[in-house]
Order: sequence, then C-alpha cells, then structure tokens
Amino acid sequence: MNFKPLITLLAIVNPLAIVPFFIHYTQGFSAAQRKRTILISSFSAFAVIAVCAVVGLQVLEFFSISLASFQVGGGMLLLTSALSMLNAQPAEAKATRGEVDDAATKASIAVVPLTIPLLTGPATMSTVVIYADQAKTFFQHAALVGYGVVVGLATAVCFAAAKPIARVLGQTGINVMTRLMGLILAALAVEVMAAGLVKLFPALGA
Repeated sequence: MNFKPLITLLAIVNPLAIVPFFIHYTQGFSAAQRKRTILISSFSAFAVIAVCAVVGLQVLEFFSISLASFQVGGGMLLLTSALSMLNAQPAEAKATRGEVDDAATKASIAVVPLTIPLLTGPATMSTVVIYADQAKTFFQHAALVGYGVVVGLATAVCFAAAKPIARVLGQTGINVMTRLMGLILAALAVEVMAAGLVKLFPALGA
C-alpha cells in the first residue's frame, strides 16, 4: 500500500476548501461549541473512511456488484468531483441551499452537512472501497484505516486554524489550492476508470 490512496483522499476531502463553510456554520458559536464541532466532524470523517475500508467490499458483494463496474462508476464520480474542484467548488459540496440554511439553525452541524456531504460524500466512499480491494494483507487494510486518521487530523487542524487560514490565503488562495487538488484528482480518476475498463473489456489492454 503506497501513499496514492492518502493523496487521493486528501484531494477529495480537501478540508481547506471547506474552511469558509465551517466559518459560516459556526458564527456565533462559543469556543467550547466550536471545539466540539471540530472534534465531531474530524472523527466522523475518519469513521466514514474506516467503515468503507472495512465493510465496503462486503456491501458490493451483497448487491452483486463487480469491482470493475464500481471502478468505472467511481472513476466517473471522481472525475465529476475533479471538474467541480477545477471550477473552485468543493468536491463533495452537494448540499442544496435549503439544506445549508436549515443546517445553520441546528444546534450541531458537525455531522450534517460538514462531514456528510461536504467532507466525505459518495466520491470519498467509492475511492476507499476501490483501494480496499487493492489491500491484500491485514497491514495494508490497517494502513488504509490509518489514512482515515490522517484525513481526520488534517480536518481538525484546518478547522482549528480556520480564521488564520482564511486571513492568510483569502478566497483566492483557497480557490487556487482547490484547483490544484482538482487537477491531481482528475488524473487519478482517469487511472481508476482505465483500470476498471480493462477488467470489463480485456481487449482494451491488448
């Protein structure tokens, strides 16, 4: 297990791009409420990745979905997310305006919408399942779960330093970072789709 899954996950989750959302949702929060939101959202991001890494393949088997088909579908989803990021939009930002406004009135917004769908949505989940199939040993699966820990820590750091990050980078800096991540993700998405297509149509690899 190399670091490609970690790079892919960091590119999709991209907590830097979610910093403006975090600032918006936590306006008026006390320091204790903001800290609790950071802890819950970062742990939830880890939990989503860990669950997909451990039982994601079993879910595919239950629904009789081949991994090759899932790779093509997941690759298309990754490419769609990458195109959004190239337009400086968060990869997983699929919440509607009504959901955003409603979430702002809730006591806790750490899980919905901060974690799901803004941080870890369908693209993140499908990516973890695809890489879980490539993990052949216990230690490789453990590494994939460990990458979830890294993503959770990165989320916690970005959210804890949200205001300084927003001041230093500004919206322009965040947009540039998001576009760079999108470019990396687009290349990885093509690679995932190509691998799935070769499995479905072996003649393509000839």
